[in-house]
Amino acid sequence: MFTGTAVFDLLLPGDSRSLKAKRSYVRPIVSALRRVEVSTAEVGALDLHGRAEIGVAVVAATAAHVREVLDSCERLVATRPEVDLLSVRRRLYGADD
Repeated sequence: MFTGTAVFDLLLPGDSRSLKAKRSYVRPIVSALRRVEVSTAEVGALDLHGRAEIGVAVVAATAAHVREVLDSCERLVATRPEVDLLSVRRRLYGADD
């Protein structure tokens, strides 16, 4: 069994000056990621208006499948025109970890 995690650091548009506006950008991304069948949530920069961190986690039988799912999540976030993907932090955990 392998578990993988990724944290996406996002720069939101300049008009996201309130937490309500921030949610209007983050919520559709989290919803789209859930359709990939991963666990996802906003995990950081919760009080910052122009930034967001979204985390995903996936469990699979092989490390290759975990990488494949995380790759598809990264492509999904990177192609969102309304946000800028600043960085991605990934971790892969095996049965021995």
